Amino acid sequence: MGHTVSVLAVILVRAQTLPGSCAFQNGTCGYVSDPSYSRWTESQDGGFIAVGPLRVEGRERAVLVSPDLELQDWSCVRLRYRITGSGSLKLQLRPEGESFDHTLWAADTPSDGWLLASIDLWNTSDPCKVVLEGTGHGPHSTAAMSEIRIVPGYCMECSFEEAHMCGYRNQGNSIVNWKLGGPDRDSHVRLPNDDSVGNRTGHYMYVDSINASRPQEVARLASPMTTTPLSGCLSFYYLQNPESGSSLSVFTRDQLGQGEEIWRPDTPNTALWALGQVDIKAPYPLEVVFEVAFNKPNGGYVLLDEISFSPEFCSTDTEFIFDPSTANCDFESGFCRYRQDQRAGSVWQRVAVKPNIYRTGDHTSGSGSFLLANTRSVQQPGFIGRLTGPPLPGQQKYCLRFYYGLTGFSRTDSALAVYLRHLNTEAQEKIWAATASSRDVWTEVDVTFQKPQAVKVLFVSICESVWDCGYVALDDITVTLGDCSLSTGWFLSVPGQCDFETGSCGYTQEQQGNVGGWVLARGPTPTSYTGPQGDHTTGVGRYMYMEASPMLPGQMARLVSAVLRGSRRPLCLLFHFHMLGSGTGRLSVFLRREGGAGGGGRDDLLWSRHGEQSISWLKASVDYSCHHTHQIVFEAVRGTSIRSDVAIDDIAFKKGPCKEAGGLHSLSRFPEKLNEVEQ
Repeated sequence: MGHTVSVLAVILVRAQTLPGSCAFQNGTCGYVSDPSYSRWTESQDGGFIAVGPLRVEGRERAVLVSPDLELQDWSCVRLRYRITGSGSLKLQLRPEGESFDHTLWAADTPSDGWLLASIDLWNTSDPCKVVLEGTGHGPHSTAAMSEIRIVPGYCMECSFEEAHMCGYRNQGNSIVNWKLGGPDRDSHVRLPNDDSVGNRTGHYMYVDSINASRPQEVARLASPMTTTPLSGCLSFYYLQNPESGSSLSVFTRDQLGQGEEIWRPDTPNTALWALGQVDIKAPYPLEVVFEVAFNKPNGGYVLLDEISFSPEFCSTDTEFIFDPSTANCDFESGFCRYRQDQRAGSVWQRVAVKPNIYRTGDHTSGSGSFLLANTRSVQQPGFIGRLTGPPLPGQQKYCLRFYYGLTGFSRTDSALAVYLRHLNTEAQEKIWAATASSRDVWTEVDVTFQKPQAVKVLFVSICESVWDCGYVALDDITVTLGDCSLSTGWFLSVPGQCDFETGSCGYTQEQQGNVGGWVLARGPTPTSYTGPQGDHTTGVGRYMYMEASPMLPGQMARLVSAVLRGSRRPLCLLFHFHMLGSGTGRLSVFLRREGGAGGGGRDDLLWSRHGEQSISWLKASVDYSCHHTHQIVFEAVRGTSIRSDVAIDDIAFKKGPCKEAGGLHSLSRFPEKLNEVEQ
């Protein structure tokens, strides 16, 4: 009886649709094309809306915007779409008060027929919109959709009663596949009816061994990839042929394709429907995979039905996800939970360097605090300095990130190393070691590790003799759950952020004639005694800078953002800048309102610095407000000499004011003529 009640509840919920759903049969249900781009076009026969081919210069995409949505509870978008040629389609979420859209899903693979995508929408207290962005480059390239449905619940939930698979798909096997079963479905084997609702009319997923050509033939049914971390109880009903030679298991798989088995049945073969439940703790997006392996060609069949998910764990004994941020530290207000071996004395010192042209400051802002180790001062033999972090529970996969710098070592192979100290045995395991000097620039390191037992992270600096010793700098240690390749962001793109690693992120050039401009670079700039030695993001990546050599004093180059939406709330612009050189000119940030730069509008100055500032990358945070569409302009002016390179990196926009945007230290209140060189 409990199974019957739960199934009825699921079916009733799944029959609901929320505002924002539309079949495009009798209009667009409040969806409108953004007039700044090309238009979406309804089919002459009705029933779907399409974009492409697009051939108008500067209007290479079309944007369709939903009416305002209230997503108080978790919901799922089911999108029926088709792509031809080189078309593409994105689904984005546009929260009220933000200038950028969150990309949740994207597709650019052509298909012969209509496909179904399922995309999770997390709950939010703020109104938002769903945005569909399509492109159709070329004469035979289109993006089309026939229906968009927003339903309550999680996308991995499915009762299979709506004549589709809810975004589930067969994976990795063209011979033995999961199929939709029920009274009106053909099958090569005699399958039971869906007795879960008592009327023998229900549908389910099934897989049988009729086409299995060899032992251990495997069929996998994969859920849609989640768009955000989640934790809770996964429930489902399954039935295995009592005389079958099959095994059923459930896996989770992340965006890198790495899988982990999380469930196997206690009773392998059942003549009746059985309930399966397992707790999921996922700090990053993943998909759930139901896997059946047939041990023989006549291995019978397996049925699956009523997949549901609850944010509450199945078992009260399940521990909630450990918060690894307890191991984070930027050393701005102390050592956090890191401790050093006092037997060797205070090897690690917390220091701060005021932005200047002689010494590199911290990585966080250029003017904050960081750790500096001088193993030459060690009183114990071996010249070793140890720094130990807080305990990290076992069985979890962790990503450790930190920034380091080395100065004065004659050998760097053991100048800095990272170990894991196993708490139960006190054994130490090396997981990383420095191999080269860092060229007077902060260098990023990321290391992924997973151990069955609890561990502590241990930073160790060693030099073989007093003549070999130097200084080790350490800053911005972070620990997150999951592989380092996954923890860079939960979305396909981070709204408003640009680290220039993959290009200019939509920023465009404005310059005075053919006299130079902003240049994408890696490593030091060509002119000596000016420009950074490496980027701010990793130390070995890319950044944008103004090359002063081909320019005359006073000439400028502008880098202009894409058009940003206005907001009734304050906004915060964050970026890092580098101004080193005896002839350094000026770096300014302008707010370009609608119609600016020759269009009848104006550019308002938000922030400016001129003259040589520091050998370090410095962080700037700029508060501003604009209710209408606008752009951000970075303007660099060449100074008195060719030693006037100006660089920027790691641009980000957040909800303001800046003081509340993560507690970041602001340089916007520093005096404009900090370390100024008279010109």
